[in-house]
Amino acid sequence: MHLLHQRAPLHDLPDTPEAYDAVLADVTEQALARLTSEGSLEHPDCVDDIGDTSLGITSLLALAWQRTKDSRLPEAVRRSLAFHLRERVYREDNPGYPNLRIRDSGLPYARYTLAAGAHPIGDWPSTVWALLQAVNVLDTADGLVGDDLRAELLEVARGYWRWLTEATFFNPQEAGNQAIGCVVGGLMLARRLPAEDGEAVRARALTLYTDEIRAHRVRDRGALLPPEHGGVYDNNYGPISLSFLAQAHRVSGEEVFAQDGDALARYIDARLTGGGFDNGGPRYSEQHSGFESVLGLRYFSRRIGSDLGRYRGDTRWGRHAVKADGGVDGHFAWMLVWQIQDTTRWQRTPSASFRRHQLRAGTVSVAFDDRMTPSLVEAGGTYYLPAAVARQHGFGPVTDGFLLCRPMGEVRVRDARVDGLTAKLVTKPVVGRDHVLRYVRSLYVTDGATLWTTVAVERLDGTPHLLAGLPYAEDDGDRVRRTDRGAVASAGALRLTHPDARGAAHFDARAELTQEQAAFALAADPRGYGNPDEGWKHLVSSTALEAGPIPDAPDDLHVFAVRYGSQEPLTVSVERGAEGLTVRTDRFTAVLGDTDAHGEPELTLRAA
Repeated sequence: MHLLHQRAPLHDLPDTPEAYDAVLADVTEQALARLTSEGSLEHPDCVDDIGDTSLGITSLLALAWQRTKDSRLPEAVRRSLAFHLRERVYREDNPGYPNLRIRDSGLPYARYTLAAGAHPIGDWPSTVWALLQAVNVLDTADGLVGDDLRAELLEVARGYWRWLTEATFFNPQEAGNQAIGCVVGGLMLARRLPAEDGEAVRARALTLYTDEIRAHRVRDRGALLPPEHGGVYDNNYGPISLSFLAQAHRVSGEEVFAQDGDALARYIDARLTGGGFDNGGPRYSEQHSGFESVLGLRYFSRRIGSDLGRYRGDTRWGRHAVKADGGVDGHFAWMLVWQIQDTTRWQRTPSASFRRHQLRAGTVSVAFDDRMTPSLVEAGGTYYLPAAVARQHGFGPVTDGFLLCRPMGEVRVRDARVDGLTAKLVTKPVVGRDHVLRYVRSLYVTDGATLWTTVAVERLDGTPHLLAGLPYAEDDGDRVRRTDRGAVASAGALRLTHPDARGAAHFDARAELTQEQAAFALAADPRGYGNPDEGWKHLVSSTALEAGPIPDAPDDLHVFAVRYGSQEPLTVSVERGAEGLTVRTDRFTAVLGDTDAHGEPELTLRAA
């Protein structure tokens, strides 16, 4: 069973001028064959997200004409633009639309679906999308359409902006990508208006960004991020927001968009595995976007100096939106226009900088959540999610059903790199059911091919074990395949357990079920409205790797040692000495020393 949306890395898509010309040539042939007598370029199967689609293909034809001067295109551009202005611009309020501030304004807007009252909640983003398509046509159709048609389109675009910012509540879905997209639309529109009017629109766009988006950023893993569908970061929409920030910076030159884009890009870089898989989000936790994210990932990969294009995109939408039959759809076409216009090249090598919330080298990576608990482990081409026990999720020691990974104080982190080894030591104060404060020291060491994890904690009652992850997915060429196992070894006993109970609250990795499907089943609302991250929090138990303590540890400690990426026998020794706690394997020696003058634990790493 393959994951549907996470496919090939986006930076593997050819992005030369010749490659883009080939894309536009294909779009041209499809569009000319599809153009109806009324001038529509909509896909015949399009029902939802229809309001911007014909105009989107119009913008691609205008761009193709700029590059090729194909004599067939001017008429198609004029006819399809007239169709949009005649048939897809609405001025009467959509029955049932709940987010109006001014009724019967007469301002133009676009509909998510054409039938009156059928799905009015989608009209706000559809109008953002129509505004973006309109300003792209205005930017690319010089010499293609007459002054009257251009003036009408400009007036409609200005009306779209006013409907979005005056007649309705701004950003009613609390979706960062939609809101930033609206700001971009305003910035691009401002350049086409008379100087005084343009400056007013630009100022309004910048104020909206400052007051309605930036002021509401949320913190996760040390970064301030634009909120997305009521949550922090979404695997589908987060990189799309990055593309909008890139375009905002490109067209305005305002440094705030670069700064916020850098922050979001570094956050994505820290959580994204080396293989490009990621998981989590308030809207679509496992769905990845395609061409919509290329601009942002490419633009900011250069700015932050890391290979963001490893993101496994939905390459079915690698160039543009398509319908089930593979036919082009104009939805989000502006993203293809912008990435063609942008000359930034991909950064294809990883950053060499340490990141607090990431350990990465070679084909091994660990992403850490806000509490410095692994949120995703990658080794040997396999991806491990946090396992669940008794409604608690994470990696860490478990005793009597209690998982010790939630910090009760400051979490300390120390990084090291030497002789081809990269390491991170995470020290957490934790409190168990006995109300005793303990310190969990978790050492992660990788040579770029395998990952050693050693966890030490003051001695626990009972028969503790280490909750060492849920084997979930593995690389399979340009796809990611579900799995229920991985190459793992332990210096103590190792068990792979599955839930005894059945039902939505118990995730058995052997089932043909994705994490996103399971999360939506646990969410309060159905897919598309529910929050899969919130739903997943209701998970009671899951498939889990459970590692027993190593023998011959110091008497006052329980120590667990696991290696990911190899099933060869693992031997680890741990002893206390004058320098601190020494961990030895056949590959390295690490000393977990005392704290320095600032309370930070010392870490010394040596290759064996």
